[in-house]
Amino acid sequence: MNNGKDMEQIQGYIENIIFSNEDNGFTVAKIKEENKYKHTCIVGHFSEVKPGESIKCEGKWITHSSYGMQFEVENYHIYAPSDILGIQKYLESGLVKGIGAVYANKIVEKFKENTLEIIDLSPHRLLEIPGIGPKRIEQIIQCWEAQKKIREVIIFLKSYNISPSFAQKIFKTYSDKSIEIIKENPYQLAKDITGIGFKIADTIAIKMGFEFHSNKRIKSGIEFVLWELTNSGHTCFPEDDFLKESAKTLDVSQEEVLSTLNNMIEEKLIIKAFLPKQNKSFIWLKALYSYEMAIALELKRLSLCDSNIRSIATDRAISWAEEQMNMSFAPQQKLAIEKGVSEKVHIITGGPGTGKSTITNAIIKISEKLTNKIILAAPTGRAAKRLSQITKKRASTIHSLLEYDFTTGGFKKGKDNLLKCELLIIDEASMIDTFLMHSLLRSIPDEARVVFIGDIDQLPSVGPGYILKDIIESETINMTRLNEIYRQAEGSKIIINAHKINAGEMPEFTDNKPWQDFHFYEIKEIEEIEKIILDLITKKLPETKKLDPFKDIQVLSPMRKGKIGADSLNITLQHALNPSSRPLIKGGKRFHLGDKVMQIRNNYTKNVYNGDIGKITLIDPIEQCVLINFDNNVIDYDFSELDEISLAYAVSVHKYQGSECPCVVIPIHTAHFKLLYRNLLYTGITRGKKLVILVGTKKAIAIAVKNNEVQKRHTGLEECLRNSYISNSTQVVLPGLKF
Repeated sequence: MNNGKDMEQIQGYIENIIFSNEDNGFTVAKIKEENKYKHTCIVGHFSEVKPGESIKCEGKWITHSSYGMQFEVENYHIYAPSDILGIQKYLESGLVKGIGAVYANKIVEKFKENTLEIIDLSPHRLLEIPGIGPKRIEQIIQCWEAQKKIREVIIFLKSYNISPSFAQKIFKTYSDKSIEIIKENPYQLAKDITGIGFKIADTIAIKMGFEFHSNKRIKSGIEFVLWELTNSGHTCFPEDDFLKESAKTLDVSQEEVLSTLNNMIEEKLIIKAFLPKQNKSFIWLKALYSYEMAIALELKRLSLCDSNIRSIATDRAISWAEEQMNMSFAPQQKLAIEKGVSEKVHIITGGPGTGKSTITNAIIKISEKLTNKIILAAPTGRAAKRLSQITKKRASTIHSLLEYDFTTGGFKKGKDNLLKCELLIIDEASMIDTFLMHSLLRSIPDEARVVFIGDIDQLPSVGPGYILKDIIESETINMTRLNEIYRQAEGSKIIINAHKINAGEMPEFTDNKPWQDFHFYEIKEIEEIEKIILDLITKKLPETKKLDPFKDIQVLSPMRKGKIGADSLNITLQHALNPSSRPLIKGGKRFHLGDKVMQIRNNYTKNVYNGDIGKITLIDPIEQCVLINFDNNVIDYDFSELDEISLAYAVSVHKYQGSECPCVVIPIHTAHFKLLYRNLLYTGITRGKKLVILVGTKKAIAIAVKNNEVQKRHTGLEECLRNSYISNSTQVVLPGLKF
């Protein structure tokens, strides 16, 4: 920071904002200085300013190689606009919902220099403006008050170098109590605000006078690290490794971490237990330990209780189903159907082409003769839609089945409000995480029969846990594994190669003949891979295969970062497929009308979930909202909520679980070596229904095929299940538990 000795001062009102990065606050703007004909370009970190506001700047003049003379701002002070032109620009800037250019002009024309005072102190006088009614005034009042309070938060956080975009997120979460909560415990920000990690919260705390070695700081750090580990799929973590991880994050000794950790264990905030299979102690957040224990006990309950559906002669029922469906089942399929209509809880797992859809339909057809209380569900909207298509029955997402309760922040369905079913079939069960499985199981009545269907060889859930794998490896719930490829699937290179990869064998490469459904373009240079993908999606596939780039093609990348990662490819594809001269820029992202986008975290209030893909159908700068169509479900997003949305021309393989597309294009290169796992490549390939195209190197494919060391997830569910079935108690604990 310049000490002020050599700094100059300039003053004027903001004419317009040329560029603003909400993540770091860097802004380029033009200001109109008094008695100067030309506008002055100013650059610096002041992204909270609005057009029309007056600004007094301290800084220095610099010459940019491309843009010429600019004033680099180091210190600044903002004033409300005072003249009519400034006030009108201020209102036109989108600051207040409900006031666009037209109404801004009418309001300023009526109230002149008193406009802002009228809005602030006598807003109901806006009724004097034709077209403005009580509803719009209420909206203007709410937005005006919120903006004043957000500005207070922005100014408060400015001294801690926190960007205005974070200030808005903080205000959205804490409202009027934002500053109070930050002062009380800045570490709370790392828990509650997306994008604010421990380091940012820690910087604020230290500047506010929190002791570096204080118990509060270390305690918050321990909780933060454990929550961060859930983002990698862990529900628990080895104690020794955790001490190293936490000490590194906190920059303190392991002894200090251990001392605070032991206190937290004594206070029952953290759980510590010994897992015999791993022969070491692990620690859990209390909530995740409780969820894993509850899942084990709920599965035991469902397994041991009697079914309401009467027993039948399964061989005769299967023969009848064959007649009804006009087909003959293979021995493996018959076994799966028999177990599915007779066992209380059963798992059916298998890869593509092994007959899971046929088995599902047969179980339903037989069960319909015995009960009309049948529910079908899947973890995602697309998976539920596919289940509905293959069964010709209504299927819902697990989230909508459980009915989100806005008043409590949980689900309405549970122990005291059970699902009304006698048979529950859950498809794509490998995608269910610990939180969702816990909520689902506790809502199932004792008498219900449950069938889980999924592919254990796919990637695990995005959320924490390895539910299906842990249940299978615990050997407490019976399972049928399908490994034979049936019917027309035998002629599909997609399915044949998926099974080869799953068996640790290289896929079969062809000469890219037009009638084949699996293609490989061997390209070594990353820049060339990007060019080939762009050409395939914008020209070759639409022209030769008549595929719609928005609906029929999905790019799946192993990684988000890098030249051929999802983030970079999204920008390239957006520019090629859906350019715009008037983008909406929020949080460093550019959104265009018509963009293909994805919801990137669960939003129960809006009934949209992590991985849902939609299309932007409206961008309204006056109301500051965006409408997105998710499979005919149109959702309204405030501009401040767009951090939940990302472009989806290219997405990670993990995010696309449970979805299918007629054509998938997958870049695969050794630059992705950190994520080249067999189950990732297998999952990506099995997302393609009619055509799969790999673009990259055989070396990268070979690395993935050979690498069966799936990304390790530390969980306690397998041990919990074993203990629950050994114990006669309705409670179960792990060995050496400290609680």
